[in-house]
Amino acid sequence: MKNRKNMANQFINKFTLMAIICLVFFACSEKPSRKEQEPNLSLKEAFKDEFYIGSAINRFQIEETDSVMASLLGREFNSITAENIMKSMIIHPQRDTFNFELADKFVALGEKYDMFVHGHTLIWHSQLSPWFSSIEDSLEFATATEKHVKDLAQHFKGKLGSWDVVNEALNEDGTLRNSIFLKKMGENYLASAFKWTAEVDPSADLYYNDYNMTNPEKRQGAIRMVKKIIDQGIKVDGIGMQGHWHLNSPTLEEIEQSILDYSELGVKVAITELDVSVLPNPWDLEGAEISQNFENSEEMNPYTEGLPDSIQVKLANRYKDIFAIFLKHQDKISRVTFWGVSDGQSWLNGFPIRGRTNYPLLFDRSLRPKAAYDSIIALKKRFDIKNQTN
Repeated sequence: MKNRKNMANQFINKFTLMAIICLVFFACSEKPSRKEQEPNLSLKEAFKDEFYIGSAINRFQIEETDSVMASLLGREFNSITAENIMKSMIIHPQRDTFNFELADKFVALGEKYDMFVHGHTLIWHSQLSPWFSSIEDSLEFATATEKHVKDLAQHFKGKLGSWDVVNEALNEDGTLRNSIFLKKMGENYLASAFKWTAEVDPSADLYYNDYNMTNPEKRQGAIRMVKKIIDQGIKVDGIGMQGHWHLNSPTLEEIEQSILDYSELGVKVAITELDVSVLPNPWDLEGAEISQNFENSEEMNPYTEGLPDSIQVKLANRYKDIFAIFLKHQDKISRVTFWGVSDGQSWLNGFPIRGRTNYPLLFDRSLRPKAAYDSIIALKKRFDIKNQTN
């Protein structure tokens, strides 16, 4: 009798234990994890009500040769800019020859992911097709330039949301760069380029784009130049501020004041080439002039084995502070475009010193989000919560 009672108690205990295990199992299986409850926002989802979040992309990303990169691009960004393939030396290599194949794939990629597609660039003194320089007669040069602009605008008419019509036409003191366009056509080439583009594709937004646009002298030069074009009744829709910035410069006050000053022209402001270099800056470096290059050294390339946590934190805080300004002035900003997707792709690994290892973007060389990415998403979440409670 005692044995039967013990057996019964053992059975009850086993049954009770099994019941508890089942309850725990079903409770865990029915209750979603924290990650499932609060799915991570992508960049484009986080800022969908404020401005486009874009990236400049290269031919490998355009052709989607890396499926992980392709997935990341489609998930995180809702705007794309061609890093190089729409510059004249590539898309218009000979006077009577256009190379549209890769540019058309670029546009198709934007359509595939329902992205805003930005054209870069129609008029630029650098990476210019050599045949331009072979034209000695000024009138012939102007005619060829007009045809170049109009042919490109016509080919992409209705497919692009905006163009960088003129790129980097100013010196650091705000005067006009003595480019081949200025030498051959005079100052009027600026207004003409915007006029020609608008005549062919009036629906596209037209931008002037340049680096060091937070520099007070250059800023005033850009404002004078754009105002002069607008005063002629010619369409200019926006100013592109290239964001090739550093951990400590320009100041946040300079960035904010520049956005305010440009928007007072009645145009949109786009942050067009955003990256934040974490490496030392050579003394004579000026902005993003790609002809500059300096000698490599251990002092100038300190993070070959990886970025220290202390610098990761500085980079994250820098991006957070910059995006706080963008959110504050979201009504003035149309688009924020990173110049590249991941650190491994960045042009800053070779500029202004070849062979350096830089870490200027939100995704690392393995395409994983960095602390800088998390800082921007967290900032936006706090921003949304604050707005909901007000």
